[in-house]
Amino acid sequence: MKFFQSLAMLACLVSGAVFAATGNPVASSKDPSQSSLGLYVTAKEAYAMLEQDPKAVLVDVRDPVEIKFTGFATPTKIHVPWLLTDTSRLNADQQTWPMQPNPQFDQQLLSRLQQLGVQKDDAIILICRSGATRSAPAVDRLAGYGYHNVWSVTDGFEGNTLPEGPSKGVRALDGWRNSGLPWSYRVPADVAWTAPTAETAQH
Repeated sequence: MKFFQSLAMLACLVSGAVFAATGNPVASSKDPSQSSLGLYVTAKEAYAMLEQDPKAVLVDVRDPVEIKFTGFATPTKIHVPWLLTDTSRLNADQQTWPMQPNPQFDQQLLSRLQQLGVQKDDAIILICRSGATRSAPAVDRLAGYGYHNVWSVTDGFEGNTLPEGPSKGVRALDGWRNSGLPWSYRVPADVAWTAPTAETAQH
């Protein structure tokens, strides 16, 4: 763990948290893959942290549709999507459905952390597809609630795209799935996120 502690200290020196009066991070023009805490690990390093620290928690912030088709990291304890596919409207030009913020992300994630007894100094590791635009801002959100040991997986679950060759553009470089780490298409029922019903949304 000395490596991760040293990395955390170095990152904190070069990265400052920017918060509004409410304690939430202020929107800025910074690189969306950079978090206010400056704590980053590769998928392999994240797995090593989970193996060494029984209190460490892996959180997947991807949309359920992604997980269905690409898989799920086996050690994941919490699944709460940062963005959700808006299937009510299709972008005909791009031939895709837009992604919208999960309006209950904070409430749902904080609730799951509380259920698992996660403390504010425990290691929390957030993973998305490629570590680009979801895990880092989700780190900022948790930082706003006083969690200060929150990490972003830089290569995510699927990793980066191949720069050349017959499979150019395919996400087959690094990442959890391409690094020989344990994963499955099966999502445990007690971990999988489900959309709240009208009744549960009121509580």
